[in-house]
Amino acid sequence: MEDYTRALADFVRDHQVWAAPIVLLLAFGESLAFISLLIPAWGALVAIGALIGVSGMSFWPLWIAGGIGAALGDWLSYWFGFKYKEQVAQMWPLSRYPEILPRGEAFVRSWGVPSIFIGRFFGPLRASVPLAAGIFEMPYWPFQIANFVSALIWSAALLLFGDVIAEIAAWIWRTV
Repeated sequence: MEDYTRALADFVRDHQVWAAPIVLLLAFGESLAFISLLIPAWGALVAIGALIGVSGMSFWPLWIAGGIGAALGDWLSYWFGFKYKEQVAQMWPLSRYPEILPRGEAFVRSWGVPSIFIGRFFGPLRASVPLAAGIFEMPYWPFQIANFVSALIWSAALLLFGDVIAEIAAWIWRTV
């Protein structure tokens, strides 16, 4: 996975015009039920964030792209859960991890709309919470508001974390 992240970051550094679409796709995949369980993209998003200060890329388009990608991934997961309800648990890869949906359901039922915010920042919950919210018919507009706001905060947090780490590393490198 580290080689994948490094190769992707190198590509973005060399082809900056593709940075925002790549961030959008990574955030979408990281937030989409099923896909995020197989391909964790958060490391690549942090690595791309590390390129912001050192390569001169603008934070704003990457932030918006990441937020939109993450929100679309959760929206599609919500829709999928709403449409296919009980059938979802029988689908791969959730059929191999039967504990994920009950945990997501319990989390959504006990926390309600704030579960969308909280779930965004915790790996396995990131994909299961929107799916569970759809299955258990969380009201659409409260879900979407929480979804988009949390997606923008999450995107900013990952990209800025990478940028700050790169700045600290550059400072240490200069002082050594």
